[in-house]
Amino acid sequence: MARRLLLSALSVVLASGAIVGVPSAAHAATYSAPLSQAVSSLPVASEVRTGYDRDLFTLWTDADGDGCNTRNEVLIAEAEEAPSVGSGCSLTGGRWFSYYDGVSQYAPADLDIDHMVPLAEAWDSGARSWSSAKRESYANDLGDYRTLVAVTDSVNQTKSDQDPAEWLPAQQQCRYLREWVAVKHRWALSVDSAEKSALTSLASGCDDVTITVEIAG
Repeated sequence: MARRLLLSALSVVLASGAIVGVPSAAHAATYSAPLSQAVSSLPVASEVRTGYDRDLFTLWTDADGDGCNTRNEVLIAEAEEAPSVGSGCSLTGGRWFSYYDGVSQYAPADLDIDHMVPLAEAWDSGARSWSSAKRESYANDLGDYRTLVAVTDSVNQTKSDQDPAEWLPAQQQCRYLREWVAVKHRWALSVDSAEKSALTSLASGCDDVTITVEIAG
């Protein structure tokens, strides 16, 4: 599965030497910095929702042609107990832990695949200028485990398209912060002033661990 290449990709990043403390990830193959600095270096810009349509992001493709689309690839990769994979990549059984609410789910139908940075938020923050191919790559990003996450469907629906200034999960907020910041850097997305303030405030109460990402092309 595509997501199973993650560990080998990370080992390549570590072996090659991460770039620490660069002011912008846009021109680097990788970005690495302590959480506080990673938050600080996110560019601030006003959000623009004009022209947004969810259909501008093609969802749940089967990029590797193995019969499993992006949604099922994520479910298979994140399962704590592996589901049975049947014809057409139908999934039965299995167990998943939704870290947003700290609840285990036992049926794929009870899970949504959340875009850590929602599609509308990505549009507002820079994706409106991308090609349709790049928006499709973002919507189906299996190259970094932080971009897409399986969570309880009702919790994801409550989150909707809100950023951390407007919504945070009940559980593991520091993890959520790290993953949000990583995705923003991976895709060279900006933050608005309220979002930057919320991220900075939240980071002050979290361990200042290093955030490392490969920059998406």
